[in-house]
Amino acid sequence: MPARLSIISAVVAFVLAFTALPALAHHGWNWAEDENSELTGVVESTSLGNPHGTVTLMVDGEAWEIEVGQPWRNERAGLSEENLFKGAEITVQGHRSKDAGERRLKAERVIIEGTVHDLYPGRD
Repeated sequence: MPARLSIISAVVAFVLAFTALPALAHHGWNWAEDENSELTGVVESTSLGNPHGTVTLMVDGEAWEIEVGQPWRNERAGLSEENLFKGAEITVQGHRSKDAGERRLKAERVIIEGTVHDLYPGRD
């Protein structure tokens, strides 16, 4: 019986390890530059669902994908689809993609009409 339990435990550990890899690869910060960046543009579209929200921001005629937080983090910071409406001008502070060809930024802060919405308090 103990040998069978060990085999089952090993199989479960193996399955859990490999099903967690895609989530870890996507949700970390390792794809983003270490340096802070700032973009100002006009909201084209917003989706604040799981696993994290996204905002398409038009900056100098180019569409940028802005990753904001998970639904609970956006709510805590005061971000909503009402204040991220199409046509709103916003400034985003965060970290650009390491891939120079990718117009993508992970937001730490979103500034709307002078109000700072801090998604990651204490993170610079």
